[in-house]
Amino acid sequence: MIRVAVCAPSTPLKTESIARVRALAEADFPGVELHFHPQCEANEGHFAGPDEVRLAALLECANDPAFDAVWFARGGYGACRIAEAAIAGMDHAATQKAYLGYSDAGYLLAGLYRAGIGRPVHAPMPMDMAREGGEVAVNRVLAWLAGDKSTLEPSLDHRLTVAFNLMTLAMVCGTPLMPGLAGHVVMLEEVSEHFYSVDRLFFHVSAHLGGIAGLRMGRVSDVPENDRDFRADGQDIARYWCERHAIPYLGSADIGHDNANRIVPFGLARGAKGQ
Repeated sequence: MIRVAVCAPSTPLKTESIARVRALAEADFPGVELHFHPQCEANEGHFAGPDEVRLAALLECANDPAFDAVWFARGGYGACRIAEAAIAGMDHAATQKAYLGYSDAGYLLAGLYRAGIGRPVHAPMPMDMAREGGEVAVNRVLAWLAGDKSTLEPSLDHRLTVAFNLMTLAMVCGTPLMPGLAGHVVMLEEVSEHFYSVDRLFFHVSAHLGGIAGLRMGRVSDVPENDRDFRADGQDIARYWCERHAIPYLGSADIGHDNANRIVPFGLARGAKGQ
């Protein structure tokens, strides 16, 4: 039995999403047991409770030796406010877990990877159940936890790999959460940003990626309409900045803010356990 704690370091999860995710797991994955921390439904303005409440819930889940994984409920914003304190408060039990999420959860994934705590994993989150057809994304995570390697991003090979939302990685660069990425394949994706903003983010991020093995660009979705056509998409922008910084551009990555978002365990994927 794989036991998974779900908490919300950023924004709250709706009751109906919790019920649907729990029902899916119970029906199709009897070997995966989900435990939703009550904090998932806490509400304090934008956040799933005040910083201290979100921090306490995360540490309670991470430091409980009964759990094999911690699954972050949803993104939005807020994880960066508690990430450093959370990592400082983690004990030995926290080092034995997988930590799953994407988008705003990337602050925690980055910090955990830098600190060598557990196994950070770029993966869909329970909030994806709210999308039309979102059970496909949630099912993918449950299948990975159950050991299904077909859920992995297809380009993964023997090389060290990480995956981030572009905005999140841009904010992480230059902070105590930033891991060393030399020798890594870096996969990026973005949502709800103008293409000129994506270009601006690459101006910053690419300056911090010297020595990486290469970059793959995932999907840039829900791009707002602008009064001027940027005349370059996410792939074009990534290729341009890679060329400027002599970073090998490796093509596309099957990740994004959508139901097709594939799983990327940080570090070496080949031979990685599904838990």
